[in-house]
This record gives sequence, structure tokens and C-alpha cells, in this order.
Amino acid sequence: MPSLPSPSGLSLAGLQSIAAEARSWPFEQAAAVIKRIERSGKTDPVLFETGYGPSGLPHIGTFGEVVRTTMVRNAFRALTGDAIPTRLIAFSDDMDGLRKVPSNLPNQEMLAQHLHKPVSDVPDPFGTHEGFAQHNNARLRSFLDGFGFDYEFASSTEHYRSGRFDETLLVMLERFEQVLAIMLPTLGEDRRATYSPFLPVSPKTGRVLQVPTLERNLKSGTIVFEDEDGTRTEVPVTGGHVKVQWKPDWALRWTALGVDYEMCGKDLIDSFRLSSQICRVLGGTPPEGFIYEHFLDGEGGKISKSKGNGISVEEWLDYAPHEALSLFNFVKPKAAKRLHWDVIPKTTDEYLQHLDAFAGQTPVQRLDNPVWHIHQGHVQSTGSPVSFALLVNLVSAANATDPQVVWGFIGVYAPGTTPDSHPLVDRLVGDAIAWHRDRLAPAKRFRTPDARDRAALAELQALLEAYPEDFRDGAAIQDEVYEIGKRHAYEPLREWFKMLYEVLLGSEQGPRFGSFAALFGVRRTAALIAERLA
Repeated sequence: MPSLPSPSGLSLAGLQSIAAEARSWPFEQAAAVIKRIERSGKTDPVLFETGYGPSGLPHIGTFGEVVRTTMVRNAFRALTGDAIPTRLIAFSDDMDGLRKVPSNLPNQEMLAQHLHKPVSDVPDPFGTHEGFAQHNNARLRSFLDGFGFDYEFASSTEHYRSGRFDETLLVMLERFEQVLAIMLPTLGEDRRATYSPFLPVSPKTGRVLQVPTLERNLKSGTIVFEDEDGTRTEVPVTGGHVKVQWKPDWALRWTALGVDYEMCGKDLIDSFRLSSQICRVLGGTPPEGFIYEHFLDGEGGKISKSKGNGISVEEWLDYAPHEALSLFNFVKPKAAKRLHWDVIPKTTDEYLQHLDAFAGQTPVQRLDNPVWHIHQGHVQSTGSPVSFALLVNLVSAANATDPQVVWGFIGVYAPGTTPDSHPLVDRLVGDAIAWHRDRLAPAKRFRTPDARDRAALAELQALLEAYPEDFRDGAAIQDEVYEIGKRHAYEPLREWFKMLYEVLLGSEQGPRFGSFAALFGVRRTAALIAERLA
């Protein structure tokens, strides 16, 4: 993993000293991990972990968990002066049995024949990999690699079958009753009667079975259960012959691997607590944890993959840079936030604002600036001379579908700004064109101006026509626009600006009108007004 650059060219020791003053949540989390290491005296690399369920494809929650954990890892490295080695593993629970066939997959009948087998033993419905889990694991790695994450992939199946978990599995067998004492009070009456932390893999069908453990043999390290055909069967708990139930499995992993940090969603608070208790029973120390809130849909309801009421990573990247998605995950992770279409342009502009502020901040302020965490310390100095909202409205006014047309305006508005000198702006131009084409143009509703609107617009048109053609002072234009709105008694004044964008662009909102006119050109803006009045 590359070393962390320090703000203002400080030495690594200087970065460490400044990091101690940082107060953003990744630094608070990293400080808790440091205290844990000090208590334990651990000398192995500090292990950060994220989990992944391979029965589905990577999604926005997968991204969020890895990007947030990466932020904590980098804060830890800054606090320790990069002196303590760290690892981040993305752990795939591919030993789990396939409980149902996802409705969005091909070859449904074939998949149904393999229900309850470990996901890694289910054939790939896409026909590209050895198995279904292998297909989705490859997608996960490609997904994470695409964002440049530094991580190690880990497979549950490989860990069970290679013997990596064997020692801890034998401890769990020995302390079986203690694990039950933790789990049984949390279960319903029917489940308590049959519950076992061990789920044997049937030697005859290969299915992961939810059956009681009839006998335990500590000397041979085996359990006895009733197989699907009714025969009493004995298998070792080692070597991949069993899969452990979810909460004990989490504890097994923490103990066997020595996980130091793992975050999870609010819905897993009880699971984290129970797994922590079991981890201690197994002789391990539960990791430091961070509980985050899940995103909500546009109506404030829970996002469901089956309902499709959320926004996917791919959809976000169609219209905005991944850095903006990282910012959305950084801001207030413990607060429930609505993830709907309108947050994409809003968050993109917030990202640009943080990027612009970075150069003028003190070293400590820079470490608490989200862009330091988003860029893992490697913050670009070049932001954007125009906001994303301004670009979108420029595309709308110019009816532009060609990036070169948009760059023609930008080059005049901000001389010296080119696609080569400002690659981020070049990405934003393409995003703005796509956003207008897909999200705004189909929903445009132009307002018909009334008598007052027409009089105010005519005055604004005359004002803009009186400026020199190359006039680019957006603030001066904005001041004059304010005065026109006041003279025509728009109350509150935001109704005046709302009318401007509804009449001129078919949208209820937009950026500062003065900035828009300066970018689009005063004469072009005047001509646009004349066109709408006609």
C-alpha cells in the first residue's frame, strides 16, 4: 500500500502529530483501534475486514462498507505514522447454503436443483465460472479493483476446506454448550428445539443442513446428525464438513483470523453483540465496531433490492464521479439519509466545494476535510471553475449533446481550462450531458409567463443586451437580477428565480443566475429570454 502523503509537505512524524488533532469520524474510529492494539500488545498486522454475501452482485452497500473501512484504515496509518502494518480483507461468505433462487438470474430451474448447497458448489448460471459464488466473487474483485481499493480477497469456502478455521472449530465443539447458552435465549421455541451452531454438509447430497446435533465426540472432533435419508451420520467439524450458523460463524472468523475492526449496519446491532459474546467464549477478542445507518429511498422507506427502489453504483456512475459517492458515504454515516436521484448533483457540488476549500485550509483542517479521506491522502489540487449544477443548466440552455460545445463555453468563461488541464471537469461535462438527457429533458415543463413575468423578463433581457458581449462578472449580473426581482415585487424573492428557471429551462431550480449568464454568455442569455417570450 503506498505511503500516505502529508498535508503541506510535512514529514511522516509531522503528519502523525497533526493527525492526533483531527476530529472527523474515521480518526475517532482509528484511535479506538490503536487503544485496542495497545491493550493486546498485538504484533501481527492490524486486520480490517468487510463482509460480502455472494448470492447477489456487489451493490452500493458493498461499496459503502469498503470505502468507509478504507477511510478508517488510512486514518489509522496517519495516526501511527504508517509504522504499524495493516491489512484489509474482503471476506466472501460463499460457504453459505443457497436459500432461494434470485429472480433476476438466468437458468432458474437449474439453480433450483441446487438449493441449500454451498453457494461455491452451485453451478454458475451465467456459464463463465466454475460456480455461482466464483462468478460473483470475480465480480466483487472487479468491482473493488475498479475503484482502486487496496484489499485482499478471502473466501469462506477456502478457509473452511483448507483447515484455516479447524483449530477454532474444535474449540467451538468443546465449548458447544456455552455457545448454545448465548444463542438459545434469542430463538423461538421451535428453533430452540433443533438449533445447533454446526450445519453439517451432507456427504450424500452436498446440501448444508439445518439439523440438530445428536452427539459430539471431542476426542475425534466429530458430530453425529440425521442425514436427509434418515441415516445417522458422523462427520468431522473440520476440513469443510460443516458450516457454522451465521452469528457463531462471524465469531469464528473474528477469532480465527484475529480481526481488529469491522463495521456493520444498524440492523446487525444484536448480531454483533451476540457474535462478540461467542468470540470471547472461543478465546478471541471481538473487533472494534462501528454501526452505520442504512440508506432510505426517496420516500423515506427502506431500500430493497427486490423492489428496486434504490440507486445502484452503476446508476450513480452514469451521472457523477465515484468521489461524490464516497462523499455521500463519508457524511454523517450514523444518520439515515435518503438515497434518491436529487442527491447525485447536490453531492457532486458538495464534493467540488470541499475540493476547492482544501488548498486554503490548515494541515489539521485538511485531515478533517472529506476529500483527504476520499483520495486516501492524495488530493488533487485542481477542482472545477464551474459547479455541476451550472454545467447541467448550460447543457440544458444550449441543448448540447457534444462535450466540445460545452467546452467552448467553459474555455471562454475560464480561460486556460481544458480537458487536459482539468480532467475532472471533462468527466463532469460528460456526466452533465447524461444527467440532462436521461433525468431532466424528459421531465421538462416550461412555464408560460404572465404579465408581470413578461415585464420583468423584458427588463432583464434589456439589461443583458446592454452589457459588452464578453462581460463575465457573474456577481455583478446577480446583483442587477436581484434588483429587477425586487422592482417587480416578487415575494419572496426566490419566486423570481424560480420563475426564471421554469420559463427559460423548464426546471424549478438552478444555480446562481448571474453565474449561469456569465458562463452561457450575456447575449446568448438575452436571446434565450427573447425566444421564450416569443
